[in-house]
Amino acid sequence: MRVTQSGLDLNLLVALDVLLEESSVSRAAARLHLSEPAMSRTLGRIRKALGDPVLVRAGRVMVPTPHALAVRGEVRSVVERARALFLSGGQVDLPTLTRTFTVLANDAFTAVTGAALFRRVTREAPGVRLRFLAESHVEVPALREGVADLELGVIDTRSPEVHVEHLYDERMVAVVRPGHPLLRGRPTARRFAAADHLIASRRGRLEGPVDTALAEQGLSRRVVGSVGSFPASLFVLRESDLVGLLTARAVPLAAALGLETFDIPLDLPPLPFGMAWHPRHDADPAHAWLRDRARELMTTGSGPSGPSGPSEPDEPSGPPR
Repeated sequence: MRVTQSGLDLNLLVALDVLLEESSVSRAAARLHLSEPAMSRTLGRIRKALGDPVLVRAGRVMVPTPHALAVRGEVRSVVERARALFLSGGQVDLPTLTRTFTVLANDAFTAVTGAALFRRVTREAPGVRLRFLAESHVEVPALREGVADLELGVIDTRSPEVHVEHLYDERMVAVVRPGHPLLRGRPTARRFAAADHLIASRRGRLEGPVDTALAEQGLSRRVVGSVGSFPASLFVLRESDLVGLLTARAVPLAAALGLETFDIPLDLPPLPFGMAWHPRHDADPAHAWLRDRARELMTTGSGPSGPSGPSEPDEPSGPPR
């Protein structure tokens, strides 16, 4: 950041962090309990200090400049470290905590786990907001750049400094409409391969581990296409004879739409589910609390498909990690 020592104001960093998160002067003003004119003046000071517009108009919205995007991760890191520095003994007063956490997660995972996490967070820290972002179809170092605070699901980050914690292994099941031909009799690998298939892929892929497992048996399948999310695939499957896939914990999503699931007649590798975060959050007790709550929900399987049903898990023991 091109800020001279004589003009250094750490409050501008906090304001810049919120402005880049909200991309809105009015919303940033509300977050910081300032009037819009005061927030506009603060943005003006930030622009002067950085020598960059920071936020510019694009139609009816404001978007960050390339320089603002480049320094966003560094700004978030400094602000989070400052928060941790002034929190004594690694403790956080949850009832008074005001914070927005951005969570990157697969949409099916969010549909299954999101409600329980929202309930728990709202109960313990009513001033905390969770903002779930869907996975992108392009590779983006969201944790390193500060776009997201926490990632949940199958972690495939290529940033070596990111902390990854494995929590459980998931398996896939097949999902079809009621009365589908594969439900009559045993769904062998050959019958499974002979059906038409639909893939849910955020990157638009038309093949995956199923094709590898079929090839090992000298079989292949016909994939008619792909859609960008698992929930969207369920609506397509409900109105067609296509075969889709879903994680075992997301079976209630299919059941809610009247769909049927069955075990895939192939030896497929498990999906390692976990969470990931940037090391700048290691000393942040509020982030550690959020990780602890996410860890509980994921390891106990609490939620629509977990052993404890829709209720929440018991209170945790021990300090948050």
